[in-house]
Amino acid sequence: MVASAVHAVLGPTNTGKTHLAIERMCAHSSGAIGFPLRLLAREVYDRVCRLKPPGEVALITGEERIVPKKARYFLCTAEALPTQADWSFFALDEAQLGADRERGHVFTKHLLGTRGREETMILGAETLVPMVRSLLPGTEITRRPRFSTLAHAPAKKVSRLPKRSAVVAFSAEEVYAAAEMLRRLRGGAAVVTGALSPRTRNAQVDLFQSGEVDYLVATDAIGMGLNLDLDHVAFAGLTKFDGVRRRRLTTAEMSQIAGRAGRHQRDGTFGTIAGTGKRELEFDPAEIAAIEEHRFPPLTGLFWREPDPGYDDLATLIDDLEAPPNEPGLMKPPEAIDLAVLKKLAEDPAIAGQVGGTRQVERFWHACSLPDFRNYGVDNHARFVARLWQELRGGKIAAGRAAQAIDELNRVDGDIDTLQQRIAAIRSWTYIAERPDWVEQRDALSARAREVEDRLSDALHERLTERFVNRRTSLLMKKMGEDGSSLPVTVADDVVLVDQERLGRLEGFTFRADAEASAEDSRMLHAAAEKHLPRLLGDKARALATRIAETPDAVALADGMLVVDDRPLAQVKIQQDLLKPRILPHRNLVLVPDEPKAAVMGALENWLAARIEPLAPLEKLASAAKDFDAGSELRALLVALSERGGMIPRERSGLDALDPEQRKMLSRLGVTVGALDLFHPAMLKRKALAVWRELAIISGRRLPPLADEMQPVREASKPVPLGYRVFGKQALRLDSAEKILREAHKTRVEAKDKQFILDPSLAISTGMTSDTIVQLMRAGGFKAKDVISLEDGAFGPPAQPRWRWHPRRGGPSAHGTQGKRGGKRGGSRPGKPSGRPRGPVPGNPFAELGKLLP
Repeated sequence: MVASAVHAVLGPTNTGKTHLAIERMCAHSSGAIGFPLRLLAREVYDRVCRLKPPGEVALITGEERIVPKKARYFLCTAEALPTQADWSFFALDEAQLGADRERGHVFTKHLLGTRGREETMILGAETLVPMVRSLLPGTEITRRPRFSTLAHAPAKKVSRLPKRSAVVAFSAEEVYAAAEMLRRLRGGAAVVTGALSPRTRNAQVDLFQSGEVDYLVATDAIGMGLNLDLDHVAFAGLTKFDGVRRRRLTTAEMSQIAGRAGRHQRDGTFGTIAGTGKRELEFDPAEIAAIEEHRFPPLTGLFWREPDPGYDDLATLIDDLEAPPNEPGLMKPPEAIDLAVLKKLAEDPAIAGQVGGTRQVERFWHACSLPDFRNYGVDNHARFVARLWQELRGGKIAAGRAAQAIDELNRVDGDIDTLQQRIAAIRSWTYIAERPDWVEQRDALSARAREVEDRLSDALHERLTERFVNRRTSLLMKKMGEDGSSLPVTVADDVVLVDQERLGRLEGFTFRADAEASAEDSRMLHAAAEKHLPRLLGDKARALATRIAETPDAVALADGMLVVDDRPLAQVKIQQDLLKPRILPHRNLVLVPDEPKAAVMGALENWLAARIEPLAPLEKLASAAKDFDAGSELRALLVALSERGGMIPRERSGLDALDPEQRKMLSRLGVTVGALDLFHPAMLKRKALAVWRELAIISGRRLPPLADEMQPVREASKPVPLGYRVFGKQALRLDSAEKILREAHKTRVEAKDKQFILDPSLAISTGMTSDTIVQLMRAGGFKAKDVISLEDGAFGPPAQPRWRWHPRRGGPSAHGTQGKRGGKRGGSRPGKPSGRPRGPVPGNPFAELGKLLP
């Protein structure tokens, strides 16, 4: 890298350091920023894409790679920053992580060696000042103050926490317990832990940011990389296990977490949870002063590991990675998991004997560097890497093998812990699939792995939301007092009776408590009712599933919801593929047990599958669009057809780019290539078009209305109904217009391309007016010869217009395909005939036709 001036911008949270780096990078011709988290890299990538053309912005993490050909701005995790790159600007965010036991050496490497040609920025905490002065003499240091103040507040019980608060705990069990309490007392909480995938974490944060819930429960994962609208941070603990021992948080760690309270000019507070019985759950005065004034002990050293080890053999590689630093201020790091895995596998003669030569040693080291997403620990992770190496040492992992491993994880059943384990496993395969030298068909496998990860993440978000926002829990019910579960609970006409006392009623699957049952002695009765509700709701759900299967007309699709008896049961969601809608259970089903709820959802899925069955032609087109052998031009056309309901104007179809074989394939798929439009005849049926329109509207598209009846000819209206073209005062269904034009071409061929007369019965049989058929013929590329009127007093049959084939440049061709020279100028414009009529013949049914002829 070319040397450049280094500028260190240091300060606490909420000082705008990252925002400054983004502005500086965008002012340069190229640049890169290294981040500590994939989540933060993605957030900034989205921001930069709003400032610069997306084709110039790249995102590179271990599990995601978006690199356009003309990329100039790179947003990366520190580990994924490209080597040997040449940028005008470079910034390293959260550089104080050079003191992290596991990843510190990565940040130290970039701190010391990665530079921009014109400008380099180091972003981090003020504790980094001594190390910057020692390791980077001459660096300009700018201290930035916090935009808002941060103050200590007295301890509060969970029930008294102010809105827009975050509760921070340091184990999954404590997080879940706090979330359950908040759901019971304050209506719900979002959950953020380090074990969540970035997508699930974002979804949970959005739940909080949108105001759907006013509380967030998290581990110290919120301390870095999450910009939250928080007013107060409450610590549920002040000790954590750091991988070696359980210890009290340092004041710098406390400040990193507490600093999430208050954004921009709005002040924030921090404190602890009262009533937990933990003696250590109190800040001492020195810690409070340090956090409020942002004064912490300076860093005395950064971890360093040889960034460019030798790959002559495994012994040389290990020696270089274990070599101590020579420069003061740098420390040898604890053994990271990648080095531990390397050493463990190198001790196995069967594996070490397979690794020979510089390229093999380097490839083996990259395999050992696979992150331990599953938190297996050294021994188990080493076994996983060993199996991976057996496939990598001979070349690339076969696409079929990788796809099978990915598909085995594509299951969304199970509880929260099960889904978290699957997400951790799929993240390993997402990382593997992103390596072009590791797998065959990298692009396809990478997209497949990310799709599975997204699906699992969405399912986990739904489970978390269902459990901590909408669902009652048995844990708190055990603490409510006397157990009333043994009391008899019955339901008669949806009225819930507990020991013959009316407690409320079931409205669908929602329990509405009766206000009269809220006396002081009714606490036990409420507990009994909630204890028995799952069984009662389960019976009702099973009956409903049977009803849906036997009486499909009982279900309706309205405003994106599947409704029975005017009560929504599920929401229809469309993510990317319009033809593959998903359904999510409505909150009305929250209290229904899993097994009967699954029965209802299964019945609704079968109903929806039958509902979209008329869209089979579009599914066939979409499937053919995935066939690489079809060619990019035909695939693009098929995608457009499947996305537009099986019809597209010819001039915008790209038909002229297809070769003869592609056109044959298009015909075999049932697509009619018309003079004015391409369409699939089956999609001009009202049932199919109605279903497609419903799904398109759910996906967020605005579409014209659907005709009440798909008549061949109807009065023109605005907007034009789906499946029609307007010609003057009438609208023709696409296949009806094509039928007339094909008949005209047939007559033209029989006339040997001379002037011909179109059979007038065609207009009469379809209900078209003469004005409509003239405009249709002109739109189709035909021109009429002047009609000579009868002289006054003369009698005889009316003269019919004589047509000849005279398409405009780029207009429709004689055999129903676009000419090679076609373009945007081609074809007449329907609804705007040229010329004025001459010589009308009064009293004749074709008199109006004569008026429109030139």
